[in-house]
Amino acid sequence: MQTSVKTTCPYCGVGCGIVANIADKGQVTVTGDQQHPANYGRLCSKGAALAETLSLDGRLLYPLIHGEQVDWDTALNTVSSRFTNCIQQFGPDSVAFYVSGQLLTEDYYVANKLMKGFIGSANIDTNSRLCMSSSVAGHKRAFGSDTVPCSYEDLERAKLIVLVGSNTAWCHPVLFQRIKKAKKAAADVKVVVIDPRHTATCEIADLHLPLQPGTDSILFNGLLAYLWEQDEHNRLFTDTCTQGMDEALEAAKASSPSMSATAQACGLTERAVTEFYSWFAQTERVVSVYSQGVNQSSSGTDKVNAIINCHLLTGRIGRPGMGPFSFTGQPNAMGGREVGGLANQLACHMEIENAGHRSLVQDFWKSPRMADKAGLKAVELFDAVNEGKVKAIWIMGTNPAVSMPEANLVRSALERCEFVVVSDCMRHTDTTQYADALLPALTWGEKDGMVTNSERRLSRQKRFLPPPGEAKSDWWIICEVAKKMGFAAAFSYTGPLEIFREYARLSGYRNNGSRDFDIAALHELDQATYDDFEPLQWPVKTTDSDQWQGEKRLFADGKFYTLSKKAQFIPIQPRQPAHPATKDYPFVLNTGRVRDQWHTMTRTAKAARLSEHSPEPYAELHSSDAKLLGIVEHQLVKIISSHAEVIVRAKVADEQRPGSVFVPMHWNQQFASNANVDSIVNAALDPISGQPEFKHTPVKIEPYNPNWYGFLLTRRELRPLDADYWVKSQGEGYYRYELAGEQSPADWPVWVRSYLCASHADVNWVEYLDVAVKQYRGVRLLGDTVESCIFIAPNHALPPRNWLASLFKKAKLSESERISLLTGEPPAGQKEQGKTVCACFGVGEKTILETIASNNITNVEQIGSVLQAGTNCGSCIPELKELLQRR
Repeated sequence: MQTSVKTTCPYCGVGCGIVANIADKGQVTVTGDQQHPANYGRLCSKGAALAETLSLDGRLLYPLIHGEQVDWDTALNTVSSRFTNCIQQFGPDSVAFYVSGQLLTEDYYVANKLMKGFIGSANIDTNSRLCMSSSVAGHKRAFGSDTVPCSYEDLERAKLIVLVGSNTAWCHPVLFQRIKKAKKAAADVKVVVIDPRHTATCEIADLHLPLQPGTDSILFNGLLAYLWEQDEHNRLFTDTCTQGMDEALEAAKASSPSMSATAQACGLTERAVTEFYSWFAQTERVVSVYSQGVNQSSSGTDKVNAIINCHLLTGRIGRPGMGPFSFTGQPNAMGGREVGGLANQLACHMEIENAGHRSLVQDFWKSPRMADKAGLKAVELFDAVNEGKVKAIWIMGTNPAVSMPEANLVRSALERCEFVVVSDCMRHTDTTQYADALLPALTWGEKDGMVTNSERRLSRQKRFLPPPGEAKSDWWIICEVAKKMGFAAAFSYTGPLEIFREYARLSGYRNNGSRDFDIAALHELDQATYDDFEPLQWPVKTTDSDQWQGEKRLFADGKFYTLSKKAQFIPIQPRQPAHPATKDYPFVLNTGRVRDQWHTMTRTAKAARLSEHSPEPYAELHSSDAKLLGIVEHQLVKIISSHAEVIVRAKVADEQRPGSVFVPMHWNQQFASNANVDSIVNAALDPISGQPEFKHTPVKIEPYNPNWYGFLLTRRELRPLDADYWVKSQGEGYYRYELAGEQSPADWPVWVRSYLCASHADVNWVEYLDVAVKQYRGVRLLGDTVESCIFIAPNHALPPRNWLASLFKKAKLSESERISLLTGEPPAGQKEQGKTVCACFGVGEKTILETIASNNITNVEQIGSVLQAGTNCGSCIPELKELLQRR
């Protein structure tokens, strides 16, 4: 007998519905929820692999104080007493919380309530500061509220979709597939991609604008001026529903005085800019999607408002198929914004610096003290920790030692901090190593609560697995600490439903239409309705028939949440990135995600297939830059900023803009020797939002020339080898280690056997050594199976890994396979499948190329019919098209 539970994906802000199917013996499989309005059954490669991430390997299962296991009462007493003592001795601003878009809404709500309403400080910020706070600030300046006006449905109703700083194909794959499907269904739909890189998203682009990094505001100021000159503005809307148009137009004309000047400043052709502007001007239904390429900038807020200005001038907002649309990065980043998780917010979209709002929230919470000023934003917060001003910090569900800019300074701050608490589901992360108190938290599949996606849609994450060990819900941990700090009356909740109902009541408290966020209609939810809650967009109203009704899009009535009830044009004076490239650091570093990984890989690294596509961190640079630097494909390179350096694999790609280099954000000390790219990212901040400039750090690139290269495949997870460079990934039945070193061992066989074998007399060991060419190969056999194999060479020209890796699935090797082991090449009748292209079905590059050639295949659909590649999430389709071009 199988049971099924509908829940929501824990990855990006798309908020896909998932059905978890649990068999009698506890095995879990996942499928897309066909009825969920975010994805209608479609999942990306990460969502499809969720069932493969549910093992308890590496989990934090018991409370630890200074590394020693303790009971919950001891842990809670320790945390509460240390925080209370700090507050009594140094004041409420001496403590802080740093929380996460991975938390559920109910967790977020009580954390915010405790810090701002009972401790009395606003020193609670979230990792969402790093990804969407500029969008929040831009919305508030223009609309008077942090309101996303659009719905996903608008992507399918638009005739022009502009994707700005968004590699949607990799970062929001399900929405990319919705856009792609809509474009295929209507020949008149156009897509413009604005991105310095030629990313996978360009597969559907009618026009790609590879603009100079940091020039987005110049481009959109030019568009605003062009729309005015072409008389393509909505006079009725601007006259009755907006303010500040003249000032915004004056600023736009000053920075972008002509088409040619704009094109030159952006590094684009005048023809391409003209085409984009004319399409925008002539198309009524335009959606402008933007994401981290816009937000993660020292002028990110201005870039957001430059985009919004163009929609205000044309009145293209609040109606089907049009509007500015921010795609968020985390599953509950929106929920965090709603509960006031940012240091400059109060709950339910109220303002901490608004005395009326503070009084309202304090009255509702009946709190003894209320923070009366904005707290420290993420980078400022860790600076204060480093300076000793913040003496106790509680980090919940996030990994700032990896994800913060200038991450080594964050590590230093945590090392120096008097008391560090970390709530996490994993025992070992780069951040947990600094914890004085480690508190085991539940994770996806184990916890219950609400999340909000990018289109303001509330959905439920539901429990379908038992709590492991002594792990607890985040809301429970926070409330128990609050009780021990003397606030029991305000934190004696019996479960997440009770928290959610209070939160819903607060959203409507003295609201009367003055605030956009209002879910008060849900404040009387009973348990059964909460358990079976159907996805719903806010604001929520009750109809005459007592049914709940969400709002697909906002501002249809032309009324906004500013004091004048009118939208505000913001004059934009474009600024260059805080740190331009220099003679010493001539390249611009851009960071971001890869297709199949998520954040710092604590979950995705558990799924073997998700590591196949990009098993190593890399630096993507243009062929002309590579040639100039003497760098070739697969060579190791150093990426060096004024803060630190990383060592990664070179990837030469003309999709990259000359003068720029892209390095993924995911790798850290758990998976690589030195690949935490955020350690080299500068901490330049947007002065309004406080969001760091992850997309523009000056760096230099140098070849890294170790004495030897190698790789190890083994059934065991091993301590890092004595190698200067190593990267660990998990395969199906094995672990893969990529290796390099500056010094060679005196005796390769002795060195390798001491590491891999219980004794040097291991009779199941076969090896090959050629001292003259610095080449060594060794295989350890257990019975008829491969236990480990290691290949060492003087350069990176090593055998492919895929055929050797496939042997770890076999219960018995054939004689021909045994003979071929030390060659690293498959025997006759077997093939090397090549680098994985399709993670969903494990299809390799060589397999695809051979199938194309042998079947005379001419399109992606034919590949899918033969190999299934590209038929699930579709993220690999751009690569499939590239392979078709090689035939």
